[in-house]
Amino acid sequence: MLKYFFKRCVAIVPVLVVVSILACGFVRLLPGDPARMMAGQDADTATIEMLRAQLGLDRSLPVQYFTYMGNVLRGDLGKSLKTKRPVFQEISLRYFPTMVLAVAGMTWSVLFGVFFGAVAAIYNGKWQDYAAMLISVSGISMPQFWLGLLAIQLFAVYLGWFPVAGFTGKWSELALPSFTLGATVAAVMARFTLSAFLDVLSEEYISTARAKGVPERRVMWKHAFRNALIPVVTMAGLQFGFLLGGSVVVETVFAWPGLGRFMIEAVAVRDYPVLQALLLLYSFHFVFINLLVDMVYAMINPEIRFE
Repeated sequence: MLKYFFKRCVAIVPVLVVVSILACGFVRLLPGDPARMMAGQDADTATIEMLRAQLGLDRSLPVQYFTYMGNVLRGDLGKSLKTKRPVFQEISLRYFPTMVLAVAGMTWSVLFGVFFGAVAAIYNGKWQDYAAMLISVSGISMPQFWLGLLAIQLFAVYLGWFPVAGFTGKWSELALPSFTLGATVAAVMARFTLSAFLDVLSEEYISTARAKGVPERRVMWKHAFRNALIPVVTMAGLQFGFLLGGSVVVETVFAWPGLGRFMIEAVAVRDYPVLQALLLLYSFHFVFINLLVDMVYAMINPEIRFE
């Protein structure tokens, strides 16, 4: 296990290198010149060229990349072109709200998704199955921005149960955005759990357990459910990475002061240092989550071992 862990850590390095190259390249493919945006529409050519030289945009792309990565390895993510503050400081201010939102959305979506998926599998072909799948299909079909606006109108404006938008640290402010963010994931988890559960129920050891007279409840929850969780954990880890990236829409709808909203603002002004740092951060999250999922495998099923 420990040997496998170190191998995966080493494998992370080339992945992050490739991602950093793509991030720097794609960011500069965005239309518009950040120097012109900073100088204003009435600025003359000389002023714009001076700003480009100050920002290092007059250099070739390879030189810009190696200069940026050299600074990153020293812990310097650069300064935001919009706020003139260090990018690390800007991200630090917004990281906690995004992480809290993602964890809250992931927690309830996994719990409810796995529950509805298991219910649909246990009562396969019955009304409980159809009801659970109807809810899951509805969750997948609803766009996040529409669901968010509907939740605001119903629970915040009409009923007055929750705040409309913003985040000041109160747990009640998490209800609507986390529900909106996790709805799609809950639906995906329900359908994936159903599929994994049905696959396990068709295995021979389940038939053997039933033939031996093992109570049906024990067969379902001890033998079937535990083994069905293995692929579900993989999907949950991937979905958490998508939650972090997909928080852009939800944070915009609910005026959430997180990284997703910050990225939208950075795209609008072509803030290259911020965009590059956020892309690297999201990529690191995906890589780390995949590593964590592999480590959890052995905890769920003791028969799985890594050499």
